[in-house]
Amino acid sequence: MPVVTTPHAFNEEQLYVDLHPVLGLPLHLKVEGVNFAGSIKLKAATEMVAAAERDGLLTPSSVLVESSSGNLGVALSMVAASKGYGFVCVTDTRCTAAARRLMRAFGADVHVVTAGGQAGGGLLGARIAYVRALCAADGRHVWLNQYANPANWQAHYRRTAPAIVRQFPRLDVLFVGAGTTGTLMGCARFLREWHRPVRIVAIDSTGSVSFGGTPAPRLIPGLGAGVRPPLLDDTYVDDVLHVDEADAVRTCHRLAARGFLFGGSTGTVVTGATTWLTRHGTPGLTAVAIAPDLGERYLDTVYEPAWVRTHFGENTLTPGGAEDTAASSRIPHGQGLH
Repeated sequence: MPVVTTPHAFNEEQLYVDLHPVLGLPLHLKVEGVNFAGSIKLKAATEMVAAAERDGLLTPSSVLVESSSGNLGVALSMVAASKGYGFVCVTDTRCTAAARRLMRAFGADVHVVTAGGQAGGGLLGARIAYVRALCAADGRHVWLNQYANPANWQAHYRRTAPAIVRQFPRLDVLFVGAGTTGTLMGCARFLREWHRPVRIVAIDSTGSVSFGGTPAPRLIPGLGAGVRPPLLDDTYVDDVLHVDEADAVRTCHRLAARGFLFGGSTGTVVTGATTWLTRHGTPGLTAVAIAPDLGERYLDTVYEPAWVRTHFGENTLTPGGAEDTAASSRIPHGQGLH
């Protein structure tokens, strides 16, 4: 049993769920929410703070600042509390009330943006504009900038991808959700250098512009972006699927009905993986999807029937009320670079 003195010292790397009994498809889910921050974002938070410390950007009086839809904000608030830094999270109305309460419990200052900025980019653009103004007004504030910080993807190059191939040395395809694309780029870069070709499938939300999609409002935080992520290099990506949020919600409920409570991002990734495997899966294929978070923070949204009905319609959770999935391919299978 591990014994830790700091909360970020613990992160379970070896937990997988075999989803074949639930989906009837060969898919293993890497569970990333078993840590004190509750999500995969603990890795990026820890790595970015450590890099800023190595580079001499932080002093005892520094106040960390980040734009986040929730999970990274929670992780950074925990790391900041552990290390004695202040922390300001700039988020928006899609951030769950549970995530905001968690950040404040750790001592963070949470600023909620309620409208998109004048310069475009939607809520994300408005969040970044607020961060820039905050840093310009007070030199104590240090923006880690998860959107462009190489330590974001390096965390997954060093930890997430190596952990997966240790468990699955015959890996054929990896499904990764696309938010800042730190997880996607870190895993893709590692696997490009690995001795065995692995197909990288990015899962994005309908309404996200990361891969050139048409912008549209999105309600579930974590995946998707209103501006193209600076970290993204899509030459490392073989396929892209966009998933409608209603289908992600249905997948979350399908998993919960079997006792697995996962977050909205995980529901999106599993929906996309299910679509891809249904179209392209072959016998003996080894497939892994990354589950960024667990579901407790979504009890008032994804798992609240009234919220689901309000935003997605009366029949969203009714069996047969909609198609099983609406994920759409954006890069056809077979046109990747491997």
